[in-house]
Amino acid sequence: MALTAGIVGLPNVGKSTLFNAITNSQVEAANYPFATIDPNVGVVEVPDHRLDDLAKLFNPKKVIHTTFEFTDIAGLVKGASRGEGLGNKFLANIRETDAICEVVRCFRDKDITHVDGSVDPVRDVETINLELVMADLETVDKRIEKLERKAKSGEKDAQEEMAVLTPIKETLEAGKSARVLEFDKDEMVYVNQYNLLSIKPIIYVANMGEEDIENPEDNPYYLQLKEYATNEGADVIPICAKIESELAGLDEEDRAIFMEDLGIEESGLDKLIRETYHLLNLKTFFTVGPDECRAWTFTDGMTAPQMAGKIHTDFERGFIRAETYSYDDMMTYKSENALREAGKIRQEGKTYVGKDGDVMFFKFNV
Repeated sequence: MALTAGIVGLPNVGKSTLFNAITNSQVEAANYPFATIDPNVGVVEVPDHRLDDLAKLFNPKKVIHTTFEFTDIAGLVKGASRGEGLGNKFLANIRETDAICEVVRCFRDKDITHVDGSVDPVRDVETINLELVMADLETVDKRIEKLERKAKSGEKDAQEEMAVLTPIKETLEAGKSARVLEFDKDEMVYVNQYNLLSIKPIIYVANMGEEDIENPEDNPYYLQLKEYATNEGADVIPICAKIESELAGLDEEDRAIFMEDLGIEESGLDKLIRETYHLLNLKTFFTVGPDECRAWTFTDGMTAPQMAGKIHTDFERGFIRAETYSYDDMMTYKSENALREAGKIRQEGKTYVGKDGDVMFFKFNV
């Protein structure tokens, strides 16, 4: 199952405009054309210049980028945790995602009414985050209610779980997200069972006006949001959803000209895709050759056999070793023969933990 980031936000913050840019984006020469696989799910290619660089050296018949999914979550209003508006749908959809991209309005426009009457990014963030906290508190309270009697009677498992639940409950009651807490490996076994909303990693998307995007630091709303996010240990990506929507409809040449005119080196959408990818501890390894150069997603900490399993389960089951070198070394030596002569190609076994940018050739026998 693909990892998915949910795009959330209050009404009229630009959430739909941003998602439309995602679903309209086209990538030339793509084996994974930007596609909508469901009315509210967009599949994006993860931009990575390293794959393009490798393709220039190997001149393959196909170049395949790795992909990532964004889900457009139903709109939210105050009281969602109590079922107000589309609250139940909103919360149910968010539970199915792995990370949250929260779009926050950081622009003035008298023609676009704000649901609360004025632009205040911190208030907007707190509105959404509080709904997630309240929904989690209900989940935790129900679980504690089931465990309390067993814990008091001395049941060890119940006592251990209560020791995990108690600080979560106290944090939620203080109006803080569960993600501010740290858990060890054993505690996470319990935490993962609760499927908490406020523990999901989050990234804030500051939707700004066209006049602000070149110099986001000049926008007071962006600075307010950035300060809030910093205190929470989260990142903020400045974006103009309107510009992203326009960029998505252009070919590569016109897109480059438009971005140069705007004074930006990278589209906000590309940055959002890449940052969200890393938010989930996702890394990339490559397979290369004359037929195909391809990027593959793996989770940080995976071993070589697990990475091989991303290509095919037989590769993992019959794993022997992985012939490996780094992207950086290839850029220095320019060919596999030169790498081999320089002793830069390694033979890695079953315990090898993959690194971002590894180029790998798996040997297996089933």
